[in-house]
Amino acid sequence: MKLETKRLILRKHKMSDWEDLVEGIGNYDVAKMITKVPYPYTKKDAEYYIKKRLKIWKKKVIDDYVFVMELKSEKKVIGAIGLHKVNFFHGVGTTSSWVNKKYWRKGYATEAKIAINDFAFNELKLRRIESGSFSNNIASNALQLKMGFKFEGTKRKNVRCMTTGKIHDENIYGLMKEEWKKARSKLIKK
Repeated sequence: MKLETKRLILRKHKMSDWEDLVEGIGNYDVAKMITKVPYPYTKKDAEYYIKKRLKIWKKKVIDDYVFVMELKSEKKVIGAIGLHKVNFFHGVGTTSSWVNKKYWRKGYATEAKIAINDFAFNELKLRRIESGSFSNNIASNALQLKMGFKFEGTKRKNVRCMTTGKIHDENIYGLMKEEWKKARSKLIKK
């Protein structure tokens, strides 16, 4: 399974992606904004993670979709985006993403998030998706609002970052299918 945007291919992991993952997640500024990433991030960590992701894709019913963001022009993995905790009965899921620091502020997260939101609502037929961000992650919080997510509150001291060991407040955002239709039309016009 893969999704395609103007500049990106969102696809399953490959074992050969390990080097790009180590480069991207291995950057402290990236790792310190993700909950479950060891630091330093090694080849062994990347290979373990890729094997785990590939096993999940083989399940009959998938409730955790994670795609790498491959930059078409460089044929390089520059990040990942996921749709987690998918519950088809309730029609809900949770998104997350990260981007290699070298590729920040170029609109790749927005481009990937448009594709994953479309996938969630149009392919998986979800009615609501949620996203959480460390309260001090200015870029991630801004992205949620830009994508049409509504701020729903802060879970105080809710998550611990494996890289830093610090406990963070987590801002929670929600997006309904009908809200996405309005937000998407504004994003695509830009």
